[in-house]
Amino acid sequence: MLVFMHENSTATIDSLPAATARFDTKVVVVLNDDLLPWQELNVTAFLMSAIATSAPDLTGEPYRDRDGNQYLAMLRQPVLVMSAGSDLLAAVRQKALGRGIPTAVYTRELFSTSHDEANRAAVADVPADSLNLVGIALRGPRNVVDRIVKGARMHE
Repeated sequence: MLVFMHENSTATIDSLPAATARFDTKVVVVLNDDLLPWQELNVTAFLMSAIATSAPDLTGEPYRDRDGNQYLAMLRQPVLVMSAGSDLLAAVRQKALGRGIPTAVYTRELFSTSHDEANRAAVADVPADSLNLVGIALRGPRNVVDRIVKGARMHE
């Protein structure tokens, strides 16, 4: 479940219906606030693929409809999507890595590459402090992730 909340919303992940489980970890995607809508979706999709494949227990069982059609399994827990400026994105990356939190990055250069090898090469060519981040995703203990993304706002 992706949770896109409007900045003025009073809803929180804890105010979702009672059937929603409370997780020890939190998954957050933070997007640069200067992206076009198609870029936001593209970056979110790529970053979430990294989170979903980062540990074997993150996805649930496949879905089935009443007619027996099977659908792919999805992430077991909600995902918060937030926005921030370039400086905060860089700080989030640095804090997450410093605390050993599993992190995925998407740089502006990846919009012009066409395959995985080229993507990895584009990131490898840039020193960590010079990465032109447009998105970052992380998964870790709730309280740690909350501190790391402090200052980011809910995506509009």
